[in-house]
Amino acid sequence: MAEENPWNAARLIPTSGINGAEEQERRATSALLAVMSSVKEYGRVVTGRMGAPAGVLETFIEVPFQLGDKKVFPDGLIRVKRGSKVWTALVEVKTGNNELQREQLENYLDVAREHRFDALLTISNEIPPAAGTHPTVVDKRKSKYATMHHLSWTEVLTAAIMQKEFRGVADPDQAWILGELIRYLEHPKSGAVEFTDMGPSWVPVRDSVSTGTLRKSDKDAAQVAGRFDALLRYGALKLGQRLGADVTQVLSKTEVGNPALRIAAVTEMLVTEGKMSGAIRIPNAVSPLTVTVDIRAAQVTCSFSTSAPAEGRPTTRINWLLRQLKDAPDTLRIESFAVRQRGGTAELLKAAREDPSVLVADPTKEIKSFTVTYIGKMGGARLAGRSGFIDSVMDAILESYEVVGQRLKDWSAAPPRLRKPDEVVVDEQVPKDIPSAALSSQDDELPGSSVTDAP
Repeated sequence: MAEENPWNAARLIPTSGINGAEEQERRATSALLAVMSSVKEYGRVVTGRMGAPAGVLETFIEVPFQLGDKKVFPDGLIRVKRGSKVWTALVEVKTGNNELQREQLENYLDVAREHRFDALLTISNEIPPAAGTHPTVVDKRKSKYATMHHLSWTEVLTAAIMQKEFRGVADPDQAWILGELIRYLEHPKSGAVEFTDMGPSWVPVRDSVSTGTLRKSDKDAAQVAGRFDALLRYGALKLGQRLGADVTQVLSKTEVGNPALRIAAVTEMLVTEGKMSGAIRIPNAVSPLTVTVDIRAAQVTCSFSTSAPAEGRPTTRINWLLRQLKDAPDTLRIESFAVRQRGGTAELLKAAREDPSVLVADPTKEIKSFTVTYIGKMGGARLAGRSGFIDSVMDAILESYEVVGQRLKDWSAAPPRLRKPDEVVVDEQVPKDIPSAALSSQDDELPGSSVTDAP
């Protein structure tokens, strides 16, 4: 009998035969759009993000359109029908390191305007620094008639994994088809690569921060700030894949409405402190996960904060926290914050385990909260890899959630205890016709011979 171990299983979407970027993009487009129309739940997730109605979904690839005296060929087209309403979006796809081209997108926006299409969806490995923004700047006048939407391949893959593994697909055959798309996108030849490059500005900025010569006017500083926020969004997506939850970057309403403000704030911190910081929100975690990169100290820190118990002595409150971290590494930093006290009192978890009182600066003041911080070494290289900046941040995010974030729980007061019936007793020595014979819950002990008769 033939040995079967080295045999390759037949795949619905094979990666063999991919030669060059053009073939890579064509196959990725066809695979994604075919699965969207086959797996209803997944197709609805993707189109729902763009405001499409729930209905019958049809997909096409390389649809030709006449634009003036030339023909243009968007990579794909999505059409959703619901009753008399028809919603249509053009699709443009890039794989690998290929970036979206402004002229090409503006041509498709012109096509969308002429045909009264609703949207233009772009898919590439580019991750914009803020949710809802597009990585390619186009003439705003051309985008008035059709809405532009962008998905990174990481978002496409994350949505597929969450639908199959966590939310579920009703039809087993459709679930298998979605699994084949996931398998394809996770293959290196698919071109759906991960976040692997901090950009050409990273090394000059890193070195300028170390020497204290970085200025606000340096364009490289803003570019690195934008890449850092893109990395945070990527980290949120990858953590969400592992948790089966919607993990998102924390932004204020003002920053969502004007992403340039967020980039300006990160740039300011980078220039003045040599740091970059942001936060991601994890469902049901005690707090957002705050990620801070200190380039001068070559450290990545990830922190969770939690309120202290509202009762008990200071050391009792500290022990409450330590019990939750019983399996955590000694190298975590613990900070306790007391009422009407400037700053906090910090020690490593190892020292706090040996003597909880080291976190008590003033025994007369009430501890109100704690911050637990994972400290990792920052990689300096531009590209992903063992010594790379990207990997050091990703490792810190995943490790800090594993050893801290998923362990911490908010404190809640114990419910009141029910009094036992035998706590109300009657003194048998007192005549029963005296109504005051029953004891109150406020009495310390039974009345004895000192009880006198009523006048």
